[in-house]
Amino acid sequence: MHKPLLASLALVLALGACGSARDSRLNPFNWFSRDSAETLAPSGGWATEIDRRALVPLVTEMELIRTTGGALLRASGQTETQGWWDVELRETNRGRPVDGALIYEFVVAQPRTPMPVSTEQSRTVSAAVKIPTPRIDGVRRVVVRGAQNARSVNR
Repeated sequence: MHKPLLASLALVLALGACGSARDSRLNPFNWFSRDSAETLAPSGGWATEIDRRALVPLVTEMELIRTTGGALLRASGQTETQGWWDVELRETNRGRPVDGALIYEFVVAQPRTPMPVSTEQSRTVSAAVKIPTPRIDGVRRVVVRGAQNARSVNR
């Protein structure tokens, strides 16, 4: 009778000690569960993206087309050679009007290898952007800037 009593007393004491051994390295449930948060991001954060595109040398045409949801701004430009790509009408001033004018920069990425000059049609690039109604309300003029010139349209 003493052996079962001693065994049950030892078992009760061992189970009572499990509360403090829960975080112990002796507990086999803790052997592989120590998670740590690791990141591959640099300590100062990622560098901001730099847009290395240049302004199109010459803005040749521009039009503002009214739509039901605002307006569509379309522009064409002339590059020095063929192969210019990644064309965009990039808004300035976060799309807010400056003195009643919305200003867009006509940007393009230069070719990675030297390209021929060729014909005027092969060097023409076009881009368009939708301007929603809330942004165009109250705007008196829309401007598209290039490197050598700028075109504008009054509303």
